[in-house]
Amino acid sequence: MCDSAAADDGRDTADERLGSNVTGKDSFGAKASLQVGNDTYEIYRLAAAGDVGRLPYSLKVLLENLLRTEDGVNITDEHVRALVDWDSTAQPDTEVQFTPGRVVMQDFTGVPCVVDLATMREAMSALGGDPDRINPLAPAELVIDHSVVADVFGAPDSFTRNVELEYGRNKERYQFLRWGQTAFDDFKVVPPGTGIVHQVNIEHLARTVMTRTQNGKTVAYPDTLVGTDSHTTMVNGLGVVGWGVGGIEAEAAMLGQPVSMLIPRVVGFKLSGRLPDGATATDLVLTITEKLREHGVVGKFVEFYGPGVSEVPLANRATIGNMSPEYGSTIAVFPIDDETIRYMRLTGRSEEQVALVEAYAKEQGIWHDPDATPDYSEYLELDLASVVPSIAGPKRPQDRVSLTDAKPAFRTSLHDYVEHEEVPHTDLDDAVEETFPASDPVAVHPGNGGESPHELVSAASGADGRASAPTRVTLDDGTECEIDHGAVVIAAITSCTNTSNPSVMVGAALVAKKAVERGLARKPWVKTTLAPGSKVVMDYYDRAGLTPYLEKLGFHLVGYGCTTCIGNSGPLPEAVSAAVNQNDLSVVSVLSGNRNFEGRINPDVKMNYLASPPLVVAYALAGSMDVDITTEALGTDAQGEPVYLSDLWPTPAEIEEVVDSAIASEMFTRDYADVFAGDDQWRALPTPEGNTFQWDPESTYVRRPPYFEGMGEQPEPVRDIAGARVLAKLGDSVTTDHISPAGAIKADSPAGEYLAAHGIARRDFNSYGSRRGNHEVMIRGTFANIRLRNQLAPGTEGGFTRNFAGDGEVTSIYDASVAYAEAGTPLVVLAGEEYGSGSSRDWAAKGTALLGVRAVLARSYERIHRSNLIGMGVLPLQFPAGEDAESLGLTGEETFDVTGIEALNSGEIPETVHVTASGPGGVVEFDATVRIDTPGEADYYRHGGIMQYVLRSLL
Repeated sequence: MCDSAAADDGRDTADERLGSNVTGKDSFGAKASLQVGNDTYEIYRLAAAGDVGRLPYSLKVLLENLLRTEDGVNITDEHVRALVDWDSTAQPDTEVQFTPGRVVMQDFTGVPCVVDLATMREAMSALGGDPDRINPLAPAELVIDHSVVADVFGAPDSFTRNVELEYGRNKERYQFLRWGQTAFDDFKVVPPGTGIVHQVNIEHLARTVMTRTQNGKTVAYPDTLVGTDSHTTMVNGLGVVGWGVGGIEAEAAMLGQPVSMLIPRVVGFKLSGRLPDGATATDLVLTITEKLREHGVVGKFVEFYGPGVSEVPLANRATIGNMSPEYGSTIAVFPIDDETIRYMRLTGRSEEQVALVEAYAKEQGIWHDPDATPDYSEYLELDLASVVPSIAGPKRPQDRVSLTDAKPAFRTSLHDYVEHEEVPHTDLDDAVEETFPASDPVAVHPGNGGESPHELVSAASGADGRASAPTRVTLDDGTECEIDHGAVVIAAITSCTNTSNPSVMVGAALVAKKAVERGLARKPWVKTTLAPGSKVVMDYYDRAGLTPYLEKLGFHLVGYGCTTCIGNSGPLPEAVSAAVNQNDLSVVSVLSGNRNFEGRINPDVKMNYLASPPLVVAYALAGSMDVDITTEALGTDAQGEPVYLSDLWPTPAEIEEVVDSAIASEMFTRDYADVFAGDDQWRALPTPEGNTFQWDPESTYVRRPPYFEGMGEQPEPVRDIAGARVLAKLGDSVTTDHISPAGAIKADSPAGEYLAAHGIARRDFNSYGSRRGNHEVMIRGTFANIRLRNQLAPGTEGGFTRNFAGDGEVTSIYDASVAYAEAGTPLVVLAGEEYGSGSSRDWAAKGTALLGVRAVLARSYERIHRSNLIGMGVLPLQFPAGEDAESLGLTGEETFDVTGIEALNSGEIPETVHVTASGPGGVVEFDATVRIDTPGEADYYRHGGIMQYVLRSLL
């Protein structure tokens, strides 16, 4: 039998149970046979449904999904016709049920998924049902990649020591996941130290075309998925249609529930030309991110087409797909073509699987034709030759800056972070002596690109409008140096976005090699880390002899995981951290990741920039963002000659030579041969047994959540909201990192106090992300980001609000929520545009619900967070067009009544509900738009959440 590569490791052996996904309705007579070599597959021919040649690639994949899962009830022939007759110019208004072929998770979001499934088993028993019905009905794979922290860096044993710390911190969580792997069918775990979920997905887990045994026949169909991480879209580069969802939606998908969605608008993005020398995949994706953000693609599919597609290597396609959440689209897909096939062979997929993918794609008309222009809703175009080297920051991925403008852009942004006074030019002599005494010449200074002390102090003192606070630091090894605003304190090669891309990873190593050969070193205050997305990266580094050069600059392997990009950057050296905090310095991280939101990377770092791996190395050499690395020297060689970036930058031919000689298919085959087995530490973990989990009442990592307490077989009617108070009044671009941080837990926070009260030492607090299996920690961590600005408590930063259940005093958001709960007062949140952008973090919705928030009023929402709120029984409302809290005169001190919600009890979805806000300034009334967008979402809300809906359905 010719089956998918995945079947070789047993992942699809239980697929007989998935027969419900193929109903046999087949109204269009689409069922047919496909012969590939000696093997015969059953497929559902798209052409049988009508003339579908004009449809975009992504909609053809959705069409096949409907043809195969048609049951006459949830998926009917009318749904199929709606896709066949799709009007590209119309606004989405037709709901369909999409059944993903598989689910992929990472451990931060995956642990709560397994916690919820374990809790659902108990709830099912309590309601008189069969607990074994709570079991994945679609293959589910979890990759542990978010738990390793870059505590140790710059040393040969950094990786070993960080892994030891990881196991010490996360033993309870890992034991729990091992239990899940034995208790649930079709649920597998990729152990720690293997790679990042999205890179592991494209290099191994993705099938591109899936197979399943059904009634003695092998059915072939497009690989589709949902994932509990917004960057699931990285797999779009491999021609796989899939996107990130909240953990609660992923749980429903695992349990056989389809994803309710409106047939989307599809944006066609035509590519032409080829990247110029010197431009990287990172530069390309930052350009595309800026362009698509400006165009507006939230909730839309983006699809790349045109002659330039063949000029984009698969790794670059994956990089572009990875950043889909940053420009807001649901997916950003590249169709299957020769490059897809080449990559599958490179990464060790079997020849049988490769042959199936090519034959299936060509048979179904989903093979890319570079001369074709499908019927798209909107059109964009980019000449790849126009891309220039770029970075993005200091706090959003879409804020692209050309590298040549990086220094002035930094100085402009610095005004948002630093209060400064200009010093008259006549005071320069005194300022020079005070800052750089004659007895203490400037040895090492970030930003000293050869300027004289007068030039430096002129800049520092405000003559050019830049603030300065030069601060002397003595490092642990005795090195004395001086740091200032803009000092690069973290330079991290991290994140699947770029570590999956050999061209930029080899480029970084070649920059390091040339720098070492010229005698350059990283600046001593820079924390340098290397966290590849898979072991293959270190294989080709070693094979090419490049590892020693990276290590010479301090880029030692710290772990195979997300590290810095997810906020696991680890602490700065103590002396650097102390100097930053004592002098309130606005220092910088430069990382090759996809997220640079405020408060995400490191609590000491205010400004964060995304850059390609080669530029990460360059900024480690420069040591400051206040350096124009395109014109100023990065250092001097042994002869005292200045060394510039242009001296270090490798040519495309140099990179290609290393890639061709150092990367081979057997690397992928070897590294993924036994991917689920793990190392000795993983296999030695004691594994709990039984179909239901035995909760440890003393655990601070894994606790049974309260979602199903008091739940009946039938839902209670939904109610209007009366007398609600505002828990938080927030501005624009509040991300899920602001709502539910993943990073360090502060000792004086409610979560820190909870852990301390349970006997946990400060050094063992770990991160919010690692404790997502404990709702007590996560409730206390909701809205606890250190950079959150709640306008209800002006002058504060962090998780603070005013408690109107008392006398309006400022207190923690958690403590206020407890007081409101005791008073029986419901809560609302007021917000601006793009509320909930960022990671697909289900705890941002779970925590909101458990704090007692009944509704959120925002100007606009990020797609995943809006659906997550509904999935937790929180009503997402939108201000009237053109209005917001400020324009309506809302201060947050009002009490809110929301009427019209109860219309949902009759089965309809009201377009608006009426809001009455009564406060010291009088009464404000308006109609808010209800952002329950589909009948399926309305069902979830009526049941109090998606988990309750699924549980009742399975009864």
